[in-house]
Amino acid sequence: MLVEPKVRGFICTTAHPVGCAAQVQRQIDYVKQQPTLSGPKKVLVIGASTGYGLASRITASFGCGAQTIGVFFEKEAAGKRTASPGWYNSAAFEKEAHKAGLYAKSINGDAFSNDIKEQTIELIKKDWQGDVDLVVYSLASPRRIDPVTGEDYRSVLKTVGQPFTDKTVDVLAGTVGEVTIDPANADEIANTEKVMGGEDWQLWMDALLEAGVLAKGVKTVAYSYVGPELTFPIYREGTIGLAKKHLEATVTNLNEKLTGLSGSAYISVNKCLVTQAAAAIPVVPLYASLLYKVMKDKNLHEGCIEQIVRLFSERLYEDKVPCDKEGLIRIDDWEMKPEVQAEVEALWKQVSTENLMDISDLAGYRQEFYQLFGFETKGVDYSQDVDVNVAVPSLK
Repeated sequence: MLVEPKVRGFICTTAHPVGCAAQVQRQIDYVKQQPTLSGPKKVLVIGASTGYGLASRITASFGCGAQTIGVFFEKEAAGKRTASPGWYNSAAFEKEAHKAGLYAKSINGDAFSNDIKEQTIELIKKDWQGDVDLVVYSLASPRRIDPVTGEDYRSVLKTVGQPFTDKTVDVLAGTVGEVTIDPANADEIANTEKVMGGEDWQLWMDALLEAGVLAKGVKTVAYSYVGPELTFPIYREGTIGLAKKHLEATVTNLNEKLTGLSGSAYISVNKCLVTQAAAAIPVVPLYASLLYKVMKDKNLHEGCIEQIVRLFSERLYEDKVPCDKEGLIRIDDWEMKPEVQAEVEALWKQVSTENLMDISDLAGYRQEFYQLFGFETKGVDYSQDVDVNVAVPSLK
């Protein structure tokens, strides 16, 4: 069938299998062009199908020669409905990994559930006899069902304390407007922490520890974002930011539990990029469009794969992992350079609908948004019919 993008709000409801495969191949090619990385050999990636999680799996496999198990929750094609982009990404990744002689298997289901944790541990015991030396936690979900009580929790993108009004952009229309975000109540704050905080990361690590499948010296890393003061009211000081702080605080407890294995837990604070989650946050897409303009002009722009290669090559596997005073790995360092932020702040004050396309990189932001779903990808002929029924080899 002919597959075209169908955008509703900040989500594209279709995905292009050939375009997604081309995006995965681009990331693989980038990693293969880098010097061989010293790093993990048996890697579990929780949230492995898109964004930073996918980039982590690709980097571990094609940069370090690692065996990987990826956990994700994606939909395969059904009738005229395409599969989700993460499904196509995972199919393409596994195909290339197997072609290169690399072990790669996937588990599809709700990573918050006890059942998926148990399935994953069974696979690790069966195929690896344990010895997982890196656990990447990269889940992004708007809801979570508690594995014990069955209660359904949903996150919200709101401020805390006071409403917040500032500029925002309609990405597709190319118009700058104003948005007011209302404060969350106590239940909404707690629910967002339940979904996006560190509780599930802790549960995963507890389950893996109890099962005895972690290697001596194991590392685990989760991803977070801080950003500039400009976005603090909606991000760092909003509901999502409080949840991320809970995620970051989980490191202390994990490090205590990993002491017997000489293991360590880290948070990597990553750069602002176009993701399905970020596209939903008011203010952030306009900030990202201006940031892209400044960083590209300074030849500092990175995507997910460039960020994660730098994480592996310059941070996570150094003899002494470089962290800031709060114990965080910062690969958002180029984004947060004072000269970069000064230029973005100056552009923020100027930006309007009339000058948006001149002083921002909204075009680049849009293209990356479409590329999340396999569209606007170089070398892909979108006028051709494609088979949307693509299998993830290990899930057949």
